[in-house]
This record gives sequence, C-alpha cells and structure tokens, in this order.
Amino acid sequence: MNNIEGIILKSTGGFYYVEAVDAIYECKARGIFRKKNNSPKVGDRVEISVPEGDGYCAIEKILPRKNTLRRPPLANIDILVIVVSTVEPSPNYLVIDKMTAAAADNSIEPVIVISKSDLSSARELLDVYEKSGIASFAYSSDNSASADCIKDYLRGKVSAFTGNSGVGKSTLLNVLYPELSLETGEISDKLGRGRHTTRTVELFKVDGGYVADTPGFSTVDLERYNMIDKDNIQYCFPEFRPYLTTCKFTSCAHICEKGCSIIDAVEKGIIPLSRHKSYVAMYNEVKDIKEWQLKNQKDV
Repeated sequence: MNNIEGIILKSTGGFYYVEAVDAIYECKARGIFRKKNNSPKVGDRVEISVPEGDGYCAIEKILPRKNTLRRPPLANIDILVIVVSTVEPSPNYLVIDKMTAAAADNSIEPVIVISKSDLSSARELLDVYEKSGIASFAYSSDNSASADCIKDYLRGKVSAFTGNSGVGKSTLLNVLYPELSLETGEISDKLGRGRHTTRTVELFKVDGGYVADTPGFSTVDLERYNMIDKDNIQYCFPEFRPYLTTCKFTSCAHICEKGCSIIDAVEKGIIPLSRHKSYVAMYNEVKDIKEWQLKNQKDV
C-alpha cells in the first residue's frame, strides 16, 4: 500500500476523484471523516492510499486547509470570482457585498466580473468596486481583450466562480477556457433568470492553476452559511481599513455615530454609499445574534 498526496477535483455519489502524480484516482473516504463531521471537499489537499493489487483507493488524511466555504462547498481557494450582470438579472448590491465579505472573512480574494457590459454600461458598478479596492473587470462577448485581462489575473491561481443564475457564469468560463465546454442555459423571459445548468462543484485544471464552476447560489444559502460576526464585518470591507482606528470612540459600530471616520468618508464620497448601506444591513442582521448561534447556524 502506497500513500501519495493529491487534490480533490470532484465529489459525486460517495466517490472522490483525486489528482495525484499526473493521474486521477477514484477514492472512498475513511469513515472517520464522517464521524468527525469533517467530510473532504473539492479543493482539499489530501493523502490517499493506493493498493498495489486489488482494492480501492482511500482518502486517509485531509491536509491543513487555508480556508473553506460551505456554499459553495470548496476548500483552499485563492480567488472567489463573483460574476454579476448589468441586466437580466440586474445587479443586487447587497448580495454582491455579502459575497465579497464572505470571501474576505475566509481569507479569499474577491474579484468582481461584470458581464453583459455590451447591453448596458458597467461604469457604475466599476466605480463602486474599484473605489472599494476590489479587483473588477467588465466583460462583453464582443471584446476579447476583456476576457484576456480576466484570464491573466487568474493564471496560476485556484479560483471559484459563483453568481446568480443567468449572469453568464458558465458562458464566461467557456470563453476563458474553451476546453471545458460547460453546459449553458438560456434566460427565461417569464422568470427573468437563467436555469441552473451547473449541478455539481468540480475543479478543472487550466492555465497553470485550477478553476471551479459552481451552482448558482441563492440568497437563502448565502444568508444561512456565510453570516459573519458583527465585530468582524468591518474588516471584510477593505475600504474601511484606513479609518478603523481613527473614529472618535473605540467601540464605534460605524452605523450613525458622531465622530465616525467611516461615515465621514462616506459623506465625502471616498467610500461608496451603497457599500456602507450593505455594511449597515449586514450588521443589523446579526447584531443581536450570539457567536455560538452563528456557529450553530453555519454548521447545520
């Protein structure tokens, strides 16, 4: 029995597909992981046992994770690419900001990609997120240079793509990496949103790194699995950081307090108003929830 290290590319039907030593191994996970409520995830670096004769490969050990997400269920991600569209569906700033905050809270770099910029201008969205210090790209199908810029930024990284159904996530991935040939869906005129065309999370090896296509997230999943403790939300907005130590009161919640440096920056237009509104909404959602209650909610 030989033990080797690899990375989980896909999980389906109780089997894990692990890339190791330039081969893909179909593995089962040892029961100890389920007992400890710590099942392997796509993106996990693992140690597997490979029998010399008959028998099945098994995941023996999950190596230390640098981060993990419950929704989408991934581990060890460098970049979370949040795809939003200018129209059909229209952007929801609060949902976008919850995703950027969830990424930051998990030590993942959030990146905004604005699709359908040929149908409506992406300028307003770009102004908000560029000012917030978050890497942002406008993409349109008639401008190949926009795709090249995104691809260059992701090269060599482990990236996960997420976004509401219908924003063109799988279409964009097919443009960036044609070899993937991902299934895409049309926008429903009646519902105003796309069908869920991606059903499982899978990691693809591309361009010196890996990329994951994930099912379209829902607001319910987002709120249930990615709520952040009220004292940590301020650190998940990068544009707040220069002002966190200069408020009049050390206990400032940055909501409406006099002498708050963040509110002053919002009034001066340095911090986008929509971002502060999202911060206030997120803070108010969790301000009365205890830390142990948040943990229990995330673990359900």
